[in-house]
Amino acid sequence: MLDILWARLQQKHRTIEFPDGPPPALSDRYQGRPAVFAEKCDPACSLCEQVCPTGAVLRNPLGIDLGKCLFCGACAPLCPSRAIIFSNDYRVAESSRENLVVAAPERPAGQIVAAGAKRLFAKSLKLRQVSAGGCNACEADTNVLGTVGWDLGRFGIQFVASPRHADGLLITGPVSENMRLALLKTYRAVPEPKVVILVGSCAISGGPFIDHEEVHNGAGGLLPVDLHIPGCPPSPLAILDGLLRLTGRIS
Repeated sequence: MLDILWARLQQKHRTIEFPDGPPPALSDRYQGRPAVFAEKCDPACSLCEQVCPTGAVLRNPLGIDLGKCLFCGACAPLCPSRAIIFSNDYRVAESSRENLVVAAPERPAGQIVAAGAKRLFAKSLKLRQVSAGGCNACEADTNVLGTVGWDLGRFGIQFVASPRHADGLLITGPVSENMRLALLKTYRAVPEPKVVILVGSCAISGGPFIDHEEVHNGAGGLLPVDLHIPGCPPSPLAILDGLLRLTGRIS
């Protein structure tokens, strides 16, 4: 026991300072929110559209649907006019599904706060996490937030075992047919008022499984959604940023 305590003392403070301090450094290969320069796009060129595996690239005018985007970045190097550039901006969460469509280099303004969420859940937000057929990537990055490095609990945000003890759902996965009824029952078990958070492109649009006969293209068509956090998977920083914006901790 003494050895454990001594090792912990040597480790010192391990929790990141974000949002009061700078965010943790991201990998140089990290691909965050894209910038789209529609005025540079050649209407006769469709290489970006052809290479996109999920149909996230929109044409005429050029845009990217982050709800479908896997952030693979395959479209950017193919564009001869550099009309698409992936940045390292982790701020990708949006309350509105429509705002996930990026069609300009500037990030859309507006608060990512569901109606009443700041007032109701700013001090305490209990979530029931539902993996609706996910591959465990989004689930793993969500679980990272519970480690000492991130300490999600310091914001009053915690995951609970029962939906009856929750303020809302955090859903991952494309919602397979085998998970549809379980998801709906879990949602009904959460007392009002409640929020629904979708994490990952699968939960938002079906991701790489979009339009497969065994999935429902995410939970958006089944439940009212308060927050969308796109990515495949979104980084823990992107998830944390979205949750803090939902509760009004940052704007």
